[in-house]
Amino acid sequence: MQPTDATSLGSKYIEAGTGEFWRANVALFAAAFSTFALLYCVQPLLPELARVFRLSPTASSLALSIPTAGLGIGLMIGGSLSEISGRKSIMCASMIASAGLTIAAAVAPEWPLFLVARALAGFALSGLPAVAMAYVSEEFHPNASGLAMGLYIGGTGIGGMTGRLIAGFLTDAFSWRWALGGIGALSVVLTVLFVMLLPASRHFTAHEPSVTELLATAKRHLRDSGLIRLFVMGFVLMGSNVSLFNYIAFRLVDPPYRLSQSEVGMIYLVYVFGVASSPWAGHLAAKRGSRAVLWIMVAIMLAGVIITLAQPLWLILLGFSVISFGFFGAHTVASAWIGRRAATGKALATSLYLFFYYAGASILGTATGKAWSEQGWMGVGAAIIFVLAIGTTVSVRMRHISEVRKSVAA
Repeated sequence: MQPTDATSLGSKYIEAGTGEFWRANVALFAAAFSTFALLYCVQPLLPELARVFRLSPTASSLALSIPTAGLGIGLMIGGSLSEISGRKSIMCASMIASAGLTIAAAVAPEWPLFLVARALAGFALSGLPAVAMAYVSEEFHPNASGLAMGLYIGGTGIGGMTGRLIAGFLTDAFSWRWALGGIGALSVVLTVLFVMLLPASRHFTAHEPSVTELLATAKRHLRDSGLIRLFVMGFVLMGSNVSLFNYIAFRLVDPPYRLSQSEVGMIYLVYVFGVASSPWAGHLAAKRGSRAVLWIMVAIMLAGVIITLAQPLWLILLGFSVISFGFFGAHTVASAWIGRRAATGKALATSLYLFFYYAGASILGTATGKAWSEQGWMGVGAAIIFVLAIGTTVSVRMRHISEVRKSVAA
């Protein structure tokens, strides 16, 4: 292995409470905010895109399904590239490219060109999530890394929520093109802030990943029944969540609700319940064990879906609040369990989990469009209840799976 020039900066880690700590966290928060605002800003706009481009709800859902697929695939590549060229350079390139491609999508004259821009933006976005987590683990002192990771994850949730809200308001005030262009421009500003504030790496050492070693590690992970079930949980959780939030927009702009784009965007404020549930579920899992908590959070999510089948708007909002609470809690428990279950190759195990996670968003997020077209919200609800029933069954059966696994030969 050959050290980079960054190692000459010394061995000092970023300590909690210092000015450098807060500069780094503002930079990472800005990056997380930008990434997830760019990814999810189209979700409340799906009915408008369907109207403008004369699409079915299923076809319009590709505006989110295709970039999440690109993100999932790219996650398997971005982390490996950062091992060669460095963490900050990959994150900067990711932010610049994804912001530019979002602006390109805003001016795309035709639907196919719009989808190409969104697909490339999703792939470009993949250069940030896994790399940012690696940066935190390498550069922050152990007594500061937990808070830094929490602030970063908070930025992802707030970015996704705010991006949806801004998109709804700008669409009502101007048009969907101004909405995407505005979020792309905001991300350019956040990229400049990120470049200025994030300290250079001090503990990164460049090396070229071994394909043979990577494949051997992946083979071990895919033979582990515990990890396989966690991958399934990622697929179920994100697929269900994205499907529900995709098609609720169509329900709420139709009679009897007839909500505006900005009013539809307000439903994403229920994400605050998810932001609250993440640390609570993590703390509870630490006390009671992941096996005792995961199935409860999935069951809470299932209960929320059942509540949304009611007609009153307040019950729909209550149901989505419950869904968000269960989803974020379950995702927190499952993603933390991945790190404990994988005896070796933890980064690859996390990448595989995120691949299945975003694959669920892409596949189920579009597939449930057929249920919406044929049976409306009752069809969507029934489809997701079925999927979450499978997830609940898998999570209950995981009570017999150890939370850790000893290293085994390939």
